Amino acid sequence: MARQFDLICFDWDGTLLDSAGAIVGSIMAACADLDLKPPSDQRARHIIGLGLRDALMTALPELPAHRYPEVAERYRFHYLQQDHELSLFAGADSLVRALAERGHCLAVATGKSRQGLDRALASSGLAGCFQATRCADECHSKPHPQMLEELMEALLVGPERTLMIGDTTHDLQMAANAGVAAVAVAYGAHPRAGLEAQSLLYCADSIAELSEWLFANA
Repeated sequence: MARQFDLICFDWDGTLLDSAGAIVGSIMAACADLDLKPPSDQRARHIIGLGLRDALMTALPELPAHRYPEVAERYRFHYLQQDHELSLFAGADSLVRALAERGHCLAVATGKSRQGLDRALASSGLAGCFQATRCADECHSKPHPQMLEELMEALLVGPERTLMIGDTTHDLQMAANAGVAAVAVAYGAHPRAGLEAQSLLYCADSIAELSEWLFANA
C-alpha cells in the first residue's frame, strides 16, 4: 500500500506520555493549596491538552481572572515534583522510531509549554525523531488550527498528506479546523464516546493497536 501521510503529528500528554493522572492530581493539589473548590475529576481530565491558562479558565470558570496566575504557579510546582517519574506509554518509543525509520516526517503539537516539552523530549530520548514541534505558549491553544498550520508550513506538507494523533477532543477538533485527518487514542484523557463523536479515521485502545493501524494505513 502506498504511503498515505507524509507528516504525522502527535499530541504529547496522554498520547505518547502517560501523564494524565499527574496533570489531574496537580490541578487538585493546586486547588487544595489555595483553598479553592476543585473541579470534578471528569472536568479536570477534559481540560488536558489545552494551554495552561485556557485549561484553568475552563476547569475553574468562576475564579476571578487575577487569581489564575497563582493557580498556575501551584500547578507547575506539583507537576514538576513528579515530572521526572513520568514515562512514555509502553511501545510509544518503538512506534515513533519505527515511523521515523519508515520515512514519515514527525512532529508534536501539544498543550505543554515550550520549556515543558523540551524537558520531556530530552528525558524521553525522542527529541531527534521529530522534525518540528509547536506548544501552547507560542501558538493559540487547541482547538485553534495554528499549531498544525505552522507545522505544515514549516515542513512543506499539505493538509491532505498530514495526520494528527491525539487523546482528546481538542486534538481532533484542531485537526478538523486545519483540514487534517485524525486518529484518536482511547487510553488517554478523554473517554472513547467523546472521541468517536468527532471526525476521525480510527480510534485505538492501545499503542499496539495504534501501531498496527498506522503501518497498515498511514
